[in-house]
Amino acid sequence: MDVQKSLLAVAFIFALSACSNPKTSSSVFGDNDTLDSSACRGTSIKSKFIVQWEDGRFTVESGKDAEDFKKNFIEPQLADIRYVEYDREIKVESTNEVRTAGSTDSWGQDMVQARSLWALGIKGQDIKVGVVDAFVDPTHSQIQPRIAINTAEIPNNGKDDDGNGIVDDYYGAAFVSSPATARAPSSHGTHVAGIIAADPRFGSVEGMAPLAQIVPAQFISDDGGGSLGDAVLALQYAASRGVKIINASWGGAPCVASLRNAFQELERKGILVVVAAGNDGRDIDSYPEFPASFNLSNQLTIAASSVTDIMTSWSNSGFQLVHLAAPGDRILSTVPGNTTAYMDGTSMAAPFVSGAAALLWSAKPNATANQIKTAILKSVDVTPNREFRVNTRGRLNVRKAHDVLNQLVP
Repeated sequence: MDVQKSLLAVAFIFALSACSNPKTSSSVFGDNDTLDSSACRGTSIKSKFIVQWEDGRFTVESGKDAEDFKKNFIEPQLADIRYVEYDREIKVESTNEVRTAGSTDSWGQDMVQARSLWALGIKGQDIKVGVVDAFVDPTHSQIQPRIAINTAEIPNNGKDDDGNGIVDDYYGAAFVSSPATARAPSSHGTHVAGIIAADPRFGSVEGMAPLAQIVPAQFISDDGGGSLGDAVLALQYAASRGVKIINASWGGAPCVASLRNAFQELERKGILVVVAAGNDGRDIDSYPEFPASFNLSNQLTIAASSVTDIMTSWSNSGFQLVHLAAPGDRILSTVPGNTTAYMDGTSMAAPFVSGAAALLWSAKPNATANQIKTAILKSVDVTPNREFRVNTRGRLNVRKAHDVLNQLVP
């Protein structure tokens, strides 16, 4: 009886505690302008707000200002709202680009031993990879066969045929709220998509997972800008399309809760997120970069290795927060205009790992995101006296990762 009384007393105290902290429009509103860390600051868009609902969904809403938004939007729907904060601007890092036509250069694919899996018929078949990035050109001859078509949509009819709230997302979707001033489309997203899955039957680029399917979800404008709200919506869209992997070759975001929460929603859905470490040549253990520094269980953060298999001078590093290296120097891939280009960056290294994950998942469709991540981390190539400044000290080797995965998932 005494034990029962004690349990009742504890329950009563918890109930009182819960009642003493009721949810209000102010308590669900996070204002990161008040945070001390410079990494947590970003330019707020004072009339736009990222809303996370209690069911895990995200929306981006508009209002005159914070007080008006609390009164007219949050308060009437308070029971259904989990968290709100300002949308914020992102300026994505640029990469060098050298255009070339008809070149063949697959040093990265060879170094990570992708060819050994292709020879076994393991090519990423039936695996969808979300490219949350800039524009992906669906007309490129090596990309078009690899786009995951949304067959529930009728293309270019101006209607939302499948009722998902997005019009004409036949080839993917765009979440770019601020139009770019640039005249030409960015090459970044198409280049990333090509590293993952370019179809070698129709050109010179050999995608890491040449039978994987790409789900384009654009949030970066052609001039390299974007917003956190757009990024969150793009991540959410890719997840809704059934991707197993999301490639996030971008940084420059403040450490806002909404982006972290969005990554955690992907974690809950069993989606692996592969993130570029950044190109500032700094240690992100000491100088955080987001989303690279979130360090979530479903995340891999990637540094860039060179043709000579050493760390590039400009790649970010971190013995805690950066997991492994992958080829990111002088990488040939697809770009708009049905041609190819060399680009450098951890933006190029990340899709090597996304493509590797697609290969592994196609070999073991029942594997979990954690098992794919573990296989990749436990199989890196480490060269004595030439270790990488990353957690594993090594560089991607997908053949060895396949061997490890076979042990994890018989």
